[in-house]
Amino acid sequence: MTEETEPIRLTDEQRLDWLRLIRSQNVGPRTFRALINHFGGARAALEALPGLARRGGGNAAPQIYSRDEAQREIDASRALGVSFVAIGEADYPRRLQMIDDAPPLIAIRGHAAALAMPQVAIVGSRNASAAGVKLTQRIAHGLVGAGFAVVSGLARGIDAAAHRASLATGTIAVLAGGQDRVYPPEHVDLLDAILTAGVAVTEMPPGWEPRARDFPRRNRLISGLSLGVVIVEAAKRSGSLITARLALDQGREVFAVPGSPLDPRAEGTNGLIKQGATPVTEAADIITVLRPIMGLELPAREPDEEEMEPMQSLEPAPDERSRIVALLSPTPVSIDDLIRLSQSSPRVVRMVLLELEIAGRLERHGGGLVSLM
Repeated sequence: MTEETEPIRLTDEQRLDWLRLIRSQNVGPRTFRALINHFGGARAALEALPGLARRGGGNAAPQIYSRDEAQREIDASRALGVSFVAIGEADYPRRLQMIDDAPPLIAIRGHAAALAMPQVAIVGSRNASAAGVKLTQRIAHGLVGAGFAVVSGLARGIDAAAHRASLATGTIAVLAGGQDRVYPPEHVDLLDAILTAGVAVTEMPPGWEPRARDFPRRNRLISGLSLGVVIVEAAKRSGSLITARLALDQGREVFAVPGSPLDPRAEGTNGLIKQGATPVTEAADIITVLRPIMGLELPAREPDEEEMEPMQSLEPAPDERSRIVALLSPTPVSIDDLIRLSQSSPRVVRMVLLELEIAGRLERHGGGLVSLM
């Protein structure tokens, strides 16, 4: 059994610096963590960004979120009743912080206590059938009766039915846009009802209008928050199937409601069952699978190589940098292969990748793969 980690608590200045860093150009959740690990804090990482971009071959210095911009965002969020919670703080959901690309800061509005409950996601077709809606409501009622909170994405159809069936006990809506940019717009009243006992979560700033690519980002949070994901209806190429794939990548349980082979809305769910998802028709099916793992201690994330080495100033030698960059191409390659083929230390390889990423020249893929842009 591992020792319980004490929650952290950021000061106001640290929270401002964290927000500045994650909002700066070419800094995503994984890059944020690498920068914090190497430089020891957000303020030092912010100061290092121009040098990293220059060494990575960037044509221009990265756009760094200013202190004034960050303060305006915090003030605008506070006016909406939104608070920023940092990874590692007491109110940050434990399961979410275990995923590789957990957001360093989440903006939450409503009752944070809902985030401490065991959670199950229910997602599915926007063009839901009457039978799908009815089954969603029945499953959600059974889950909340057993002490679970229901997570979904506030979309039309199955998502909305899952939220409405769990309003009284607190449901969790994960947003693709800012807290003041509800999508779809007709669900503003539904979100207001959710906030009476539940909570809305996003990693996006106020005023952010959700775009197509923001929905898969949101989906990783839906699955990351949850013990398992239930897919009620999903066509062959459905966003709900993206959530199922993300859930598998994160080690979450995947459940699927079987449907008629003649209904295209069941093609995705039936396909998931063929691939090994657990078929379910009622909440008891889900609870039977999840109860045994609820009491298990959450696994600690394995530290990266650079986290285990002592803090030091590190700039790869020019020949090392050239050797590592020469191994990269638009075809994704694993970081482990780069370390082996370059005959450099993991720390040096990761620093070169960090330089390239801040310079906007590197793309990260799932499974520890990277490629040149």
